[in-house]
Amino acid sequence: MKQFDLIIIGGGAVGCAIAYVLSRYDLRIALLERNPDVAMGTSGKNSAVAHAGFNNQPGSLMAKLCVAGNKQFENLCKTLDVPYKKTGKLVIGFNDEDIKIIDQIISDGKRNGSIGLTYVNRAQMEALEPGIAGIGAMFSANTGVFDPFLYTIHLCEAAIQNGVSFFMNNEAQAIRKEGSGFIVTTNEEEYQCGMLVNSAGLYADKVAAMAGDSSFTVYPCRGEYFILDTSAARLISRPVYPVPRKGVGGLGVHLTTTVDGNVLIGPSAEYIDSREDYATTQSMMDNLFREAKTLLPALQRNMVIGTYTGIRSKLVPKGQANYGDFVIEESNKVENLINLVGIESPGLTASMPIAEMVTEIIGAKKALQKRANHKAEYHGRPVFASLDREEQSALIRENPDYGEVICRCKTITKAEVLQALRNPLGVHTIGAVKNRVHTTRGRCQGGYCFTKIADIIREELNVSPEDIAYRYPGDRPFSGTVK
Repeated sequence: MKQFDLIIIGGGAVGCAIAYVLSRYDLRIALLERNPDVAMGTSGKNSAVAHAGFNNQPGSLMAKLCVAGNKQFENLCKTLDVPYKKTGKLVIGFNDEDIKIIDQIISDGKRNGSIGLTYVNRAQMEALEPGIAGIGAMFSANTGVFDPFLYTIHLCEAAIQNGVSFFMNNEAQAIRKEGSGFIVTTNEEEYQCGMLVNSAGLYADKVAAMAGDSSFTVYPCRGEYFILDTSAARLISRPVYPVPRKGVGGLGVHLTTTVDGNVLIGPSAEYIDSREDYATTQSMMDNLFREAKTLLPALQRNMVIGTYTGIRSKLVPKGQANYGDFVIEESNKVENLINLVGIESPGLTASMPIAEMVTEIIGAKKALQKRANHKAEYHGRPVFASLDREEQSALIRENPDYGEVICRCKTITKAEVLQALRNPLGVHTIGAVKNRVHTTRGRCQGGYCFTKIADIIREELNVSPEDIAYRYPGDRPFSGTVK
């Protein structure tokens, strides 16, 4: 049995942020994640926006933590070497009633402490985004976009460099109280700890119940997305949202630019029964595109290169208010159990303030001693395509694998693929490479690089093609041989 002072269940952005913050202190910390890698749930299936906090209910924990997160997000991304762009955002109105809603959004945002919110008329809109429809909009200067995969991965790897232990493919199956602490039984091992942090996202209610607190119910709400080619970036330069509609359960179908130069359409908002139903549906996708064209009439179907789906963990059922507030608290039923439930959007933006809040809860119960030689900064892998010719040539001279391009769409090299495979979590899937260096995300969606990555994995790990996993153990894309 492995013993720790504290265990975190859940390897999304919030769980990894908690691990990163707590790594400042002299604690034995473990994080358990049921998937083979971090950011495989909601943290990797979203719009990748650093929100400004104007859409959240004034006085709510969501609003407070989102605004706090937004104010530090750009500097945090610099500290963690995560791509971030401060783009600003437009919230579009199409009629006089929408303009009244925009006025209310600006008022609520200012009450929340959100800054940089202004009304722009049609002429000002056209100066910002010439192709966008509508009669007026709110401009949020402090909205940004970032890479949610690298954000979560770098939080994880920064925590590892400060002594935190991560255990992948470890799904909590039973939790029992032992004195003031816990024994967590997974499919792999038993772990003992004095304090337990439940950051299990869509399964936070299930984990809480296993630990003895059945106070919560999570309602899964699916959001479907289109991914557009980088050619669509000529049509739009920042996220564009419609005025949110009451009772829909989200912020409406929007257009979002990404740090990679693609554009996203989505998400939809559909309550579903299964927490694992990541399907995309024809009717919903058709509706997404129709709604997106009302915002940006120049959109064309041939710009679409992919789709994906995320699932929000809502605390309110269908038909009620759009949002339930975050729950971040020590259980009033189980001592030393800290529950984080209903952490939907803007959970990514708020992840660091959430982690600080959890640390305060822990610090009120246990004296925290600073860890010697703690490293807050993290430096990621060199991005070959972002370097100038002289810098690229220097890398190739140092390591010839930089001279072999594996992904032509994004100019990703063999050296970068190998660095991704040699990650400290020991995740050796094609998906792990994708999330770290962005292979298979270009126009061809892996048509050129997929088999090349598989060859590198085969050579690096000395495994057969049939044993290579795409995302999950047993999720094998190859069967048999061809000439």
